[in-house]
Amino acid sequence: MTARVKGRAGRYRPATVALTLVSTASSVAFLVSCTTDSPSGGSSSFSPRATPPDTASFSGSPPSTLPSAAASALASASAAASSAAAAASSFEASVSAEVTRANQQAEAELKNVQGKGNATSDVALRGKATAQTNGLRAVLVSITNSTDQQASYAVQVDFTDSSGKVVESRFVGAPDLDPGKSAQSLVVSRLPADQNLTPSIAKAQRY
Repeated sequence: MTARVKGRAGRYRPATVALTLVSTASSVAFLVSCTTDSPSGGSSSFSPRATPPDTASFSGSPPSTLPSAAASALASASAAASSAAAAASSFEASVSAEVTRANQQAEAELKNVQGKGNATSDVALRGKATAQTNGLRAVLVSITNSTDQQASYAVQVDFTDSSGKVVESRFVGAPDLDPGKSAQSLVVSRLPADQNLTPSIAKAQRY
């Protein structure tokens, strides 16, 4: 709106004061929006572009560029590459020293046994699914004393390949088994579980 003011001569004329005030206010508003208060109480100029940090003032080592997912995958691949022999050794380390001694005694006892021994009918084998043995090939050996006297048993389990060749032999002992009583032992192969192997009772001796 245009205002009219009375001059010295008594006439009215359009006033430009309002426009001047609006223009001045706009300029002040623009200056205020483009300045920020500094911590010291002064003002600093506003910059629309981000300023990169001064890396010379940084300390310490930069973070590793290897993603955690890649490190996890590498660890998994390393674990999967473990051999069946190492897994079998770990299993054997978990069994009791008494069982280990019995198996070692059985191996020594069978060295002098000719043929299949005198107790194959007292021994039975049952395969275990690899899902139940953490991927290991294992056979459950059951020994039953069919006599009326206490006896000890020594058993040899052979693993044969598709051609019938014996590729591994394992030994199980059951000392001082009472008449009619049974004992069970788990025989674990050291060979990879993906091989087509067949377990069988090679020898069984009662003594």
